[in-house]
Amino acid sequence: MQDSSALIIFLPLALGVIMLGLGLSLTTEDFRNVLQKPKAVIVALLCQTVILPLACLGLVYVFGLEPALAVGMMLLAASPGGTSANLYSHLADGDVALNITLTAINSALSIVTLPLIVNWSLMHFMSGDQAIPLQFAKVMQVFVIVLGPVLIGMWLRSRFPDFAERMARPVKIFSMLFLFAVVAVALVQEWETLKAWGPIVGLAALAFNLVSLGVGYFVPRAAGVEKRQATAIGMEIGIHNGTLAIAIALSPLLLNNATMAVPAAIYGLIAFITAAIFGYWLKRSHGRATATMPVH
Repeated sequence: MQDSSALIIFLPLALGVIMLGLGLSLTTEDFRNVLQKPKAVIVALLCQTVILPLACLGLVYVFGLEPALAVGMMLLAASPGGTSANLYSHLADGDVALNITLTAINSALSIVTLPLIVNWSLMHFMSGDQAIPLQFAKVMQVFVIVLGPVLIGMWLRSRFPDFAERMARPVKIFSMLFLFAVVAVALVQEWETLKAWGPIVGLAALAFNLVSLGVGYFVPRAAGVEKRQATAIGMEIGIHNGTLAIAIALSPLLLNNATMAVPAAIYGLIAFITAAIFGYWLKRSHGRATATMPVH
């Protein structure tokens, strides 16, 4: 694994700025609409906590991964959505208020679900006796990085609506430039990891990423969730918090196993690219659907 200190420092800072910009486009009414229609939240949580771990377990067997890599894949599946999912959803015209709500709820639930899934995986694949403690600090991090800047942005919108309107386009442009920069830095820092482990776990990570994006979008659509909310769920489910998974795998106090961090590192690289392509397709398809709607 390469030293990812630049990403670890830069990513939360840049995401904080972007979340501030997203807050400029949100109102309390957006969140009220999400809470008044909880169906999307319930479907998303079902996908995250039940369907994805089962799908990941199946892929582990299909690709015949060695035990440490299998645990790393299950650790990735148990990790909540990454904060960058909010940004991808914003760029794809998804329901960002739903994204932010899901990020907070999923991160809080992971205090229980992540240790359960990972500890079961350790016993199942490695007959290990390691135990993952509850990740309360992660929930606090989500509140600081995501909710704090969003609340500040919403306050600025309520006080200075003209300023918020003027900033909408610059924030989107900055967000896209930020994504290109993160992908470039990640590729440079993790190139050796990609070359060494890509042939072994790369296809499994890609398959799980595509399954995650597909489950996140098409299951809600099949359940009757509207497109903007399904887009938000697709990004939330498809972009796992790889940074959390890597930190747990590498921490001397937790798993202390670099091999277990490999699936999350490779998945993170893949997800940055596939989520952008998926978001572009969703935005184009939604645009075509809107254009073909009959005018009454």
